[in-house]
Amino acid sequence: MALHLLKLCVGIDSVQALRDWQAKRLAQHRAAGHPLELIHRTTQTPRRRDEILAGGSLYWVIKGAVLVRQPILDLRPETREDGRACCGIILGPDLVPTRGQPRRAFQGWRYLTDEDAPGDLLHGEGLSDIPQEMVRDLRELCLIGG
Repeated sequence: MALHLLKLCVGIDSVQALRDWQAKRLAQHRAAGHPLELIHRTTQTPRRRDEILAGGSLYWVIKGAVLVRQPILDLRPETREDGRACCGIILGPDLVPTRGQPRRAFQGWRYLTDEDAPGDLLHGEGLSDIPQEMVRDLRELCLIGG
């Protein structure tokens, strides 16, 4: 059974904004000749590495709700620009929308079990009876993923 991480997505107000920011970071890596990988750096290193790498994801909290997840490919020692040691969470490129799950603000990251993690939201699932304008507005308010 995989173990996941839960993290606030600070400064991002939608799944699309996260997607755009990550695309920009990859373009910067490409231009600088660095490996094309998404790395999220965090101060503390998760102790339950093997469980996380057994299929875990990083679940992003955006504007007070878990809306999307990304597969975790690796956890490795990194160094910040200021020379401080940190943990690099290497993320897969796919942003998988999840069923919205409210979360209060917290610092750092938290472990998240499969039982507590929100399920994936299949494209358009549960939205067929809602007018498309309302779906767009709900996404802009970060009340639904996608």
